[in-house]
Amino acid sequence: MRKLTMDELNRKSVEAFKASDKTPVIAVLDNVRSMHNVGSVFRTADAFLIEGVYLCGYTPKPPHRDIQKTALGATETVHWKYYNTTTEAVQELKATGYRIWAVEQVEGSILLDKISTLHLPEKEKAAVIFGNEVSGVDAEVLKLCDGCIEIPQMGMKHSLNISVAAGIVLWELTKEFKLK
Repeated sequence: MRKLTMDELNRKSVEAFKASDKTPVIAVLDNVRSMHNVGSVFRTADAFLIEGVYLCGYTPKPPHRDIQKTALGATETVHWKYYNTTTEAVQELKATGYRIWAVEQVEGSILLDKISTLHLPEKEKAAVIFGNEVSGVDAEVLKLCDGCIEIPQMGMKHSLNISVAAGIVLWELTKEFKLK
C-alpha cells in the first residue's frame, strides 16, 4: 500500500473551491466556546463542500491562530458569517428558504440514520445548528427549529464533542444531498 501524493489527491484551489457547487447545508454554531471546535467545523465544511458556517453569539471568529490550527486554511475557502444571536441567524435562514434542524436530544428527535429525502426534499436547503459544548442548543433557538436530529449512541456517554458530531452529521447530510 502507498499513500497518495498531494497531486494525486486532486485538491481544489481556493478559486476552484469557491466556484464549486456546494452541498446546500449551512452549519450554525450556537455559542460554541472552543476555537479548536470552530476550526474543526470549518475543516469539515471544506471537506464536504458545505455552503457555509454561521458563527453566533460568543462563538469565536476568524482570524485567530487557534481556529487556524485546526481549520488548516478552511476559513479562507468556506463562506462564513457572524451573528450576534443564533435567533437572528435562524430568522434570516428561514426567510431565505432553509429548513432548520438542531442537533440535540429532545422528545421527537429524528435519529440521524433515519434522516432521508422525506425530511430533506431534493430542492430544499438545510441549516444545522450545533450547540454549546456544555448546554447544547439554546432552548429559545429550539423553538424556532423545524426538527431535531439525534446521533444514535449506544454507550454509557450520550454526548459527543461538537467537532465529532459535526463531522458525523455533515457527512450524513452530504450523502443525502449529493450522493443519491
